[in-house]
Amino acid sequence: MSPPLTRAALAALDAADPLAAFRNRFTLPPGVIYMDGNSLGALPNATPARVAEVVATEWGQGLIGSWNHHGWIDLASRVGEKIGRLIGAPAGCTVVADSTSLNVFKALAAALELRPGRRVILSQRGNFPTDLYMAQGLIRHLGGRHELRLVEPEEIPAALDDTVAVLLLTHVDYLTGRLHDMAAITRAAHAAGVLTVWDLAHSAGAVPVDLAAAKADFAVGCGYKFLNGGPGAPAFFFAAPHLHAHMRLPLTGWLGHAAPFDFDGAWRPAAGIAQAIVGTPPILSLCALEVGVDIALEAPMAQVRKKSLRQTALLAELVGQECAGHGFRLVTPRAEPERGSQVSLAHPHAYPIMQALIAAGVTGDFRTPDILRFGITPLYLGYAELWDAVRILRGIMQAGTWRETRFHARQAVT
Repeated sequence: MSPPLTRAALAALDAADPLAAFRNRFTLPPGVIYMDGNSLGALPNATPARVAEVVATEWGQGLIGSWNHHGWIDLASRVGEKIGRLIGAPAGCTVVADSTSLNVFKALAAALELRPGRRVILSQRGNFPTDLYMAQGLIRHLGGRHELRLVEPEEIPAALDDTVAVLLLTHVDYLTGRLHDMAAITRAAHAAGVLTVWDLAHSAGAVPVDLAAAKADFAVGCGYKFLNGGPGAPAFFFAAPHLHAHMRLPLTGWLGHAAPFDFDGAWRPAAGIAQAIVGTPPILSLCALEVGVDIALEAPMAQVRKKSLRQTALLAELVGQECAGHGFRLVTPRAEPERGSQVSLAHPHAYPIMQALIAAGVTGDFRTPDILRFGITPLYLGYAELWDAVRILRGIMQAGTWRETRFHARQAVT
């Protein structure tokens, strides 16, 4: 049996952490242990000044000329290329556009049109709801001729048959933190003639992603979690290069046109991934997102992943060591190849326990029906903070603080 973990041992890991300096690049409130970066990343220190510069100088002084003089017109492609480097995408295959939900719709519609003889969208039971909602809405929009088929993760390979047009999966499951083997699943899908759409919302910037090596067809993801782009940051859209000349996207806006300033009355898609841009890009949000993406590009992904795996394992071990007998059950896989950058614990009273934790300075979140979810963000979460968070959790359970009425009132955002 290994010796119990101590705060001193974890503090020693902080002292030797090669990523420790990144913490100083973020604004974190004093007295808060922030473990919700998988819902909303922390504010990079450089973001307020960058946004202020865009507002005061580029917009305030440059006015409409900044579309040319400050490169606004190319910003969606420029930031998309940077995100592409984070997710292993070939050049010219990733663009920032719209929201994750809209990009799911666009990718699914394009995939269905590329497989006209097939009628099934296959996905995982319990996939992130908005992905399933968009599939349901698309099916309704197409006249109900298609089917959304849901299976358990282990049933996916057997479900890939000649009726399936596209497989829609979230790379890291939002609820459990389970990490899919993208390369193996994509290989199985392609063997059955099935296209793939991967949702990287909980992957980009947190775990290694290599879309090119996996031969993924489509991928989408958001900018406000591990990319630290701010609340409501725009999303990204990826399509493999061999699809660019053949895909037909369902939303054909003017900035996805081959020559938007010709104001042609007939749609002609722009070459390559640029056709996925629909409307005018949100410049302020894009500039904020670029700051977060630039920081993510500076951090070696091998080091990020190593620290993430270590922190998730330590957090699970600490809960077992300090909170035994209080009814917590680890939901996140213990096996490293199956684990994303979060720890999920099940408990019958998960909601009030999480609210008591937040009130005590430990920010995680609750997911129905019974999950306490803790995001591990290696760029700004320290090892000793894991100890402090679990000791606070132990105190809440021992004192029964979570039973207080104020912690049971459901808020709009959980």
